[in-house]
Amino acid sequence: MKVQVISKKIIKPSSPTPDQLRRYQLSFLDQISPRAYSPFIYFYALNDNDSESSDNIADISNKLKKSLSKALTLFYPLAGRFTDNYFVQCNDDGVPYFEALVLKRQLSDVIKNPVPVELNDLLPFPIDKFAVLPLGIQLNIFGCGGIAIGVCLSHRIADALSCLEFTRSWMTIARGEENKVVPPTFVSATLFPAKYMVVLDPSYALLKKHTIITKLFVFESRKLEVLRAKYVEKTSRENNNPHSKQQRFSRFEALSAFLWGRFVAATNLDVGRKFCTIFHPVNIRPRIDPPLPENSFGNYYVYHACVRFPSSHGVNTTDEDNEYCYGMARKIREELRKVDKDFVDDLRGVEKSDEYLDSLKKGSEILARGEGTALSLSSLCRFPLYEADFGCGKPAWVSSADRCFENVVALLDNKKGDGIEAYISLNPEDMARFEADKELLSLLSL
Repeated sequence: MKVQVISKKIIKPSSPTPDQLRRYQLSFLDQISPRAYSPFIYFYALNDNDSESSDNIADISNKLKKSLSKALTLFYPLAGRFTDNYFVQCNDDGVPYFEALVLKRQLSDVIKNPVPVELNDLLPFPIDKFAVLPLGIQLNIFGCGGIAIGVCLSHRIADALSCLEFTRSWMTIARGEENKVVPPTFVSATLFPAKYMVVLDPSYALLKKHTIITKLFVFESRKLEVLRAKYVEKTSRENNNPHSKQQRFSRFEALSAFLWGRFVAATNLDVGRKFCTIFHPVNIRPRIDPPLPENSFGNYYVYHACVRFPSSHGVNTTDEDNEYCYGMARKIREELRKVDKDFVDDLRGVEKSDEYLDSLKKGSEILARGEGTALSLSSLCRFPLYEADFGCGKPAWVSSADRCFENVVALLDNKKGDGIEAYISLNPEDMARFEADKELLSLLSL
């Protein structure tokens, strides 16, 4: 796939940012977030193959630019510039907006046979470089008349949910329903004040393009149900009652445990002796008292180590795969439940936030020295991925892209909302073994 940029403009807010809002304070959780971009690509078929296609695309682009300008008035920090690790200067400098032509590939081909590293060409910024600007947009135009909108939002200022909320608001304005937009709230620095100290720089793990391979694995609903059914059967056997009604593991819990098992097999990890951990970024908006709405802008997540090895938590690493994965799924569920109101309240205090920061630093140092292995599994399931309708219907597909972090898994809903698309990033040797794993292939072939 070849992508040719044909124009670049800077889109500024439609109304100037008030003087009292010109200095946006980053929060503690912003400070310790990766200096990388969250990438999303929205594909729209448009079904327009007539001679007026170019005129139609021009109208769409103008609509997107005008509505983006209005959206930036609400999300004013995105049009600013980072000054240091504490503030964003909101002087309405604007957001880069690129237009590009996609050559020699049809939109339908990309959707049917996606190659994550090629999807990066549809984004406004390189993913293997540090995030310098808060936001960038790229409108990609296919020869068939379809389009793909690439969005890169810096993790230094907001998490994935905030990125999706921004896009949803932008698209709502674009289709002429500005009155339905729920304005964002900016309270993260009040809830989690910044720390004036040398803080963790999570960018150490950002690797160059082609160093890491990202592949997309699709787990349709029936495949997920097979996993969940295995664990339900195991739970019933534990209680000596095959007919007892047990609470089923969620799709996320079951798939996380399964993928960890296949990761251990592919990398030949000795989890009984080597330091290993599973990290789950947890959205804490609903876990704050009172709960925060989805339009709360910023980074509202914590990295929670659900399982650490070696440990005595009761997951027997010598069990058969089904037994082992069942134990992992149970442990993941138990640990995620610990991120509750009390956990978040403690994190807002100086002592606990310092402990949290210290634990991240120590873990990062161990991994940087090659003395341990971590797998990060983040779930965007049930997030508003497909609520990005600018007036031509919801997207045909919403994708992530090739990531430049090793041992990272991103889980996204499919369009129907019943299956999961897993973007898995590993080094080339581990990926070769992972995608040839018999247990994985068996599940994918169902």
